[in-house]
Amino acid sequence: MAALAFAFASAAFGQAKPGDDDDDDDAPPAASPPAAQKKDEVVLPKQELTEPILLGLLVAEIAAQRNSAGFSAQTYVDLARRTRDPRVARRAAEVATFARQPGLALEAAKIWYETEPGSAQALQTLSGLLIGARRVDEAEPYLEKLFAGDPVSATNGFMQINRFLSPNPDRAANLATVRKLASRYPDLPQAHFAVAQAAAAINDDALAIAEIRRAGELRPDWDLAAIFEAQLLQAKAPAEAQARLAGYLQKYPGSREAGLNYARLLVLDKKLPEARDQFKSLLAAFPDNTDVLYAVGLLSVQLKDYDAGEAYLARLLQTRFRDKNGVRYTLGQLAEERKDYPGALKWYAQIESGEQYIPARVRYAVILSKQGKLQEAREYLHKVDAGDQQVQMLIAEAQLLRDANQNAEAFKVLDKGLQAQPDQPDLLYDHALTAEKLERYDILESNLTRLIKIRPDHAHAYNALGYSYAERNVRLDEAKKLIEKAMLLAPEDLFIVDSMGWTYYRMGEYPRAIEYLRRAWTGRPDGEIGAHLGEVLWVTGERAEAERIWQEAVKNSPDNEALQKTIKRFKP
Repeated sequence: MAALAFAFASAAFGQAKPGDDDDDDDAPPAASPPAAQKKDEVVLPKQELTEPILLGLLVAEIAAQRNSAGFSAQTYVDLARRTRDPRVARRAAEVATFARQPGLALEAAKIWYETEPGSAQALQTLSGLLIGARRVDEAEPYLEKLFAGDPVSATNGFMQINRFLSPNPDRAANLATVRKLASRYPDLPQAHFAVAQAAAAINDDALAIAEIRRAGELRPDWDLAAIFEAQLLQAKAPAEAQARLAGYLQKYPGSREAGLNYARLLVLDKKLPEARDQFKSLLAAFPDNTDVLYAVGLLSVQLKDYDAGEAYLARLLQTRFRDKNGVRYTLGQLAEERKDYPGALKWYAQIESGEQYIPARVRYAVILSKQGKLQEAREYLHKVDAGDQQVQMLIAEAQLLRDANQNAEAFKVLDKGLQAQPDQPDLLYDHALTAEKLERYDILESNLTRLIKIRPDHAHAYNALGYSYAERNVRLDEAKKLIEKAMLLAPEDLFIVDSMGWTYYRMGEYPRAIEYLRRAWTGRPDGEIGAHLGEVLWVTGERAEAERIWQEAVKNSPDNEALQKTIKRFKP
């Protein structure tokens, strides 16, 4: 460790300690006068390595090596003050930053820049520390010097300035700083781009769009400007966003990034056939782009063009695509959709590791069960080396049994798991739902109450308990409070929205019930949600509408038991 310190001292000062007994008696050459220096050459001070300085360097480095970063930083800053050497000041700034001593780091950075004013790194460090200390106004003149360094400094600087300013939470102050810097470069596209970014960060959409459009006018072939403008437009004017990129691609069809973003906007707008055509055009232009190939494959599957989807995805397996197991899993799902069970088993069996390993094992067992091999499926799950995900195997086995209407056996499987892990949240939840099928409401309530105590943020536990009360038409005020809590935790979960609508129905508040149920049905036309909405519509006299909802629900979920029972109850 001492040797390291001596090596540092030698590198830092480039001369021997006075009085050392060595063969080199000549003093180091004097530094050339400033006029003779090359443009970016640093004029270093002629620093004498005295015993106190050498001792300070040793102490500082040893402290840093022994996890006393704070002491090391203070020692280095003291040395920087005494020596006014930029090398020491730079090291002081590094150590103080590591030690999370911003005051010391800032002092060291100022000494560094004062003693090495031509250093862009010193300027960057000093500016960054001032911004981190939320002293953006003080950083501004240093940023101006950074941007004025050479012809490309401003171009690069504006493309990075918002990331550089990001540690400062005052976004309005950041925007003011960027605008002031940009005002000196009115014809630089990157300056307008930076202002647009800063404006977007404070949701000033009008300024952001005006600035990004000016950047596009100054540099019409710049795909980044077109893409960012489309992103800004997407939230409120998706058609304009698409038109912006479509127009850009007509003029500059070779832009891969603009093409990809255009295709993604089409997907977001659910224009899947158009999106697939765009991805196919990109694939023709960039045949080796695996992300495009993957997107075309998935869109083909979504459009139920299964032959094309399978061909595209299988082609991915011949490339260096990063997630081949994900492709195999998708191919397995595709084979299941086509009821090609041997093909699905083949794809799932090929997944031997990674995050798809457990889901693939579960799907394999599900297919065996679909083929009438329930016992074989259970035995298969027992043999899976699931590591710390063994609980998922128990839950999967219970689901197989429930699907086969063997609810009592499913209850036993989960009960055995809970005996070993009584507070396991997933087991508690699944055990409760299985208990409900057996009308063991005491167990359902105790399990879900315990789960809420263990996991007070478990939205589905609140929902399941509240829905159980509503379904049984008991404790409706409590049911409503539980489901309200679930909605606070997961406001976008449409099954919870459905539960709230069903609770209002039980309470006799039909208009509120229809309001919630329609919202749930519009967002997710699930069989059970359709059963609920249809029932409320039927009871309130809107029978034609109820029948229409039920017919659509049957089309989407032909095997939904709750839906079939509801229809038979009202239309025997």
